[in-house]
Amino acid sequence: MMSLSVTASTDTTRATRGLVPLCVGAGAYLLVLVTGDNLLQDSDSFWQIGIGQWIIDHAAMPYADFYSFTHAGQPWLSTAWLSQVLYAIAYAHHGWAGVVVLAALAIAAGLAILVHLLEPYFEPAHRILLAMLALALSWHHLLARPHVLALPVMVAWSGGLIMSVDRRASPPWLLLPLIALWANLHGGFVLGLALIAPVALEAVWTSDADRRIAVATRWAMFGIAALAASCCTPYGWHTLAAAGSILDLGGVLSVLSEWQPADFSSFGLFEATLLGLIGLALYRGIIVSPPRIALLLLLTQMALAHVRSIDAFAFLTPLALAKPFADHWLPQRAAAVARDAAPVSAMALLAMLAVATGTVASTAAYTGHHDFVFVKTQTPAAAVDALTQQGAKRIFNAYEFGGYLIGRGIPTFIDGRAELYGERYVLDYFDAVAARDIDRLTALLDDGRIDATLLPPHTPAAQLLDRMSGWRRLYADDIAIVHVRARTGRPGITGGLK
Repeated sequence: MMSLSVTASTDTTRATRGLVPLCVGAGAYLLVLVTGDNLLQDSDSFWQIGIGQWIIDHAAMPYADFYSFTHAGQPWLSTAWLSQVLYAIAYAHHGWAGVVVLAALAIAAGLAILVHLLEPYFEPAHRILLAMLALALSWHHLLARPHVLALPVMVAWSGGLIMSVDRRASPPWLLLPLIALWANLHGGFVLGLALIAPVALEAVWTSDADRRIAVATRWAMFGIAALAASCCTPYGWHTLAAAGSILDLGGVLSVLSEWQPADFSSFGLFEATLLGLIGLALYRGIIVSPPRIALLLLLTQMALAHVRSIDAFAFLTPLALAKPFADHWLPQRAAAVARDAAPVSAMALLAMLAVATGTVASTAAYTGHHDFVFVKTQTPAAAVDALTQQGAKRIFNAYEFGGYLIGRGIPTFIDGRAELYGERYVLDYFDAVAARDIDRLTALLDDGRIDATLLPPHTPAAQLLDRMSGWRRLYADDIAIVHVRARTGRPGITGGLK
């Protein structure tokens, strides 16, 4: 019965090879497309596109800040220049629809690659479920930003490393262009470099005793080559330092929402997934090698420490656990699928062509009548219009409004490039905005020669300015409040907060 089951499974795999990944990718793409406004919820997209357009216009790379008035001229490198250029091209030709389509394609490609890499280990239905779970877990972090364009590269690179060890093959030298591409797309390539260590340890762990030195040597050479490949960017080795600078921000990571730890105060999908994996491993007695345990712990710790890393956990954990799970349940399946190297059938090719054609037609039809719009809480258009009419030049802006101001061509006090501003500056800013340090707020306004502020209504500093002499409210709506300096009066606080 087992042999019949494996044979039937292999026949199914032969019939659906290539079709299942394409269908999963097409389905995910259409889902992300029709909910495309969800990708436009972070004003960082404005300055990402702006940097890309600047690179295109000047045929050069930025080495210093030219967007803020507080740090103008300070050293700053773009670790995601290629993604920014791609977004800028998409935006220039098709507006926000082009940006959404580009991001949706990248997300779909990441899921399709995941499903393809899991083919030797799971049935199509199981692979589809795992892809759906990965998409659901990552949904909160799917934004029109560079990390989304790097997603398929992350999955392909990580899957290639893990699969090479699963097959007891040599280091995958052909993957080196991927880490170079990743380094140009997004600073998260440092994760790709970090994955080499546990994978190499497992390669040594599972090799014969008399071959371990040779295996370790080959993987060490591969690691050095990968490090060198990651420096194949316009900035060379400076890319590594720039990508790692965000991790040196210390306390800043606790105030930026995407860098905050996972919140288990209410039961959610991530918590359910973690508990489910633990329970399943205990119930079924899954055996995992110590190096692979280290890899899984690394992915889990990252997801627990920073919610932005949950997408890496969602996409890479299935790859790390695929072979141990398959070996435990269907030890003959992987071998049978590996032996079956039959080409994709003609019917499957026709089906794939139909899926691709339908997806393109659906894209044209949907984008032709739907206008993608940015979330209003990130785009205080009316408030900025009021500031422009007032002639304000030095604006103390909310962190989340920085990208929009850049998109409007207005210099910022602060924006999403926290690594440019540094830990002390960002922490002082958030203390001031939260009115935890009123003296700090006053000092930032006076020392920075601020002539106007742009803050959300719920911000304590915005409420404080209503009571602070020397300032008057110019404009207010449910998105932003604008205060400007009064012509007379000495700075001070009168009365209490409303």
